[in-house]
Amino acid sequence: MKSIKIKTLGLVLLLTACSKVPISNRKQLNLLPESEMVSMSLTSYQDFLKQNPPINGTGNERMSQMLMQQMGGMALDVALSTKSAETKNMFMTAYGAGSNLGILAYSRTHETEADKLGLIFSAMAGYDPQKAITFWQRMAAQGGAKPPELLSTHPSDATRIKDLQAYMPTALKYYKPKN
Repeated sequence: MKSIKIKTLGLVLLLTACSKVPISNRKQLNLLPESEMVSMSLTSYQDFLKQNPPINGTGNERMSQMLMQQMGGMALDVALSTKSAETKNMFMTAYGAGSNLGILAYSRTHETEADKLGLIFSAMAGYDPQKAITFWQRMAAQGGAKPPELLSTHPSDATRIKDLQAYMPTALKYYKPKN
């Protein structure tokens, strides 16, 4: 009798846990609810971060910059609340364009930092970081349409190569060629 109850419970569990993948209609077994999967993944991610802290806080920094940009726009909007619509629009447009150029400058700074970290990590892994310079020289030689650096999220090829060359002595301190 106990065996029948266990088998029945198992069958009920199996039937209720079966579902279909929406696009392919493949049958799948899902014993855990989605909320439990999300909770488990968050716990696992937090454990991973404890053991492997992020190198930099670029994501948080970017969000903070965007919030500051929005707060600046709101403060300007309040400060101009007694001005005419034309005056207000002129200042808000200028603020939007100017603050976006500032955000682009921060993007280029983040890209340059990523290049520097990439040089160090590749050097630590035994790869010659000097190859990055020849890589970007080849990219620059391909040409093609590129926006002016001021309007780009990335440094120009020439700036990137110059920055890599300037940082190379630091990266080479970490370089130990593979045998």
